[in-house]
Amino acid sequence: MKSVDNTFSVDKAEESSGFLLWQVTNLWQREIKKALDVYGLTHSQFVLLASAHWLTLHQSEVTQVALSSHSKIDPMTTSTVLRTLQQKGLIQRQEHLKDTRAKTVELTTKGKELVKKAVVTVESFDREFFSRLGNKTKEFNRDLLTLLGQSH
Repeated sequence: MKSVDNTFSVDKAEESSGFLLWQVTNLWQREIKKALDVYGLTHSQFVLLASAHWLTLHQSEVTQVALSSHSKIDPMTTSTVLRTLQQKGLIQRQEHLKDTRAKTVELTTKGKELVKKAVVTVESFDREFFSRLGNKTKEFNRDLLTLLGQSH
């Protein structure tokens, strides 16, 4: 017998976009964590390393602020994770030449070698994970960009 309590606006949990996003995100994060364990990296560490490499390849200045903005990781967490990456010898941070409040970030040789290997693993994992979408991947990515408030 169905309860008369109408707390929820949906009849089935599968009708809640937020709940589905929560479930998919947790599944994806759990599996990506396993893939990154091989490299001794957390997902946040990988994202910041990969973002630093991406920004460098695209001739963008790599600062903590730019990394935070690019990755959507809050500035305090970005700083904490970068400190750990520096202790691991994967990045170097130094005072910005023009803005003394800013720090520039550069991958070390060890960091570049590690991120290049990890990117191959993550991209392979993503291809397999999202292959269930078939030819709808580009549409899915456009929808995600819409949710992020970015134009496509």
